[in-house]
Amino acid sequence: MSTSFRYTEPLPPKAATGRTAEVYTQLSRDFGIDEPPTFVVLSSAPELLAATWALTRESLIAGPGGRTGKELAALGVSLANKCPFCVDAHTVLLHATGDHAMAERIAKGHRPENEEHARVLDWGRSSRVPGAALGDGPLPFPREEAPGYLGTVLAFHFINRVVSALLTEKMLPCNLQRFRTVRSLAGRTLARTVRRTAVPGESLPLLDRPDSGEAPAWAGGTPVGVAYAALLRAAMAGAGLLTREDQDRVEEVLQDWDGEHPSLALPGIPGRDERPGARLVLLAALAPYRITDEDVAAWRRPEHTDRCLVHLVSYGAFLAVDRIESAFRHDIART
Repeated sequence: MSTSFRYTEPLPPKAATGRTAEVYTQLSRDFGIDEPPTFVVLSSAPELLAATWALTRESLIAGPGGRTGKELAALGVSLANKCPFCVDAHTVLLHATGDHAMAERIAKGHRPENEEHARVLDWGRSSRVPGAALGDGPLPFPREEAPGYLGTVLAFHFINRVVSALLTEKMLPCNLQRFRTVRSLAGRTLARTVRRTAVPGESLPLLDRPDSGEAPAWAGGTPVGVAYAALLRAAMAGAGLLTREDQDRVEEVLQDWDGEHPSLALPGIPGRDERPGARLVLLAALAPYRITDEDVAAWRRPEHTDRCLVHLVSYGAFLAVDRIESAFRHDIART
């Protein structure tokens, strides 16, 4: 197994059965990677794993819009969220689309030379601020492609937070992905899969109750909306790990969040001795890269399994996603 995991010990994918094994089969076919830690880390909670995969697949891979543009949007999100693992992963996937020069230009901290590409990257980065992505200016993609782009952005706001909380920064052993040649070669191995057309909706049978839950209007009746509703349902189940008082504290802080990264003083976030569960949830939402061994140890009890920790982190991650998505709902309703 990979040494990428922090705080949990997922079962080896080869030991997976049932729905989890089916998700891994689709991942291998449509994502091109057999055991991506970004998804394996969720495997102790199959309903979260399936819903996260479904939203990723139906938006980034099979949803409307070109793959290069959606990879740029996901890369922008990952840069905004300070997730080095995901930044490296999307740089490799940009190589896989064939845009080698642009991938390396962004890796060096420069904007894409193509202004349309630059606008998409900037749009992805701006989406961390609730309400900024669907502001008064024109979208950097055709309106009919909005379900693919919005679903991609929301999927990676969730995944970034889970990754930053529960994985190390090493995408490859010894951080080999930091070398241009390795990034390029890794991208080329994925090129055929990334450039293949995927049929929308094929992940939906993996979901619990795929027909339940209200799909958001911005999804335009596409499978993206069904997948988003499933992830909302699965992630919000983690609220049950907090007391009602802790839930109220968390919601109060998130209500006032303006997309900024918290200062070192972590204003509004309770101490680990005071409310360790609420602290973990808020860190997962606002600054998952600040979660420490001490934070996890302060919360964890004998009854708190890996599944519990995955659910708690996912709850926090999705609260941030919901804050961002609520602005999408408001702006779509205005148009």
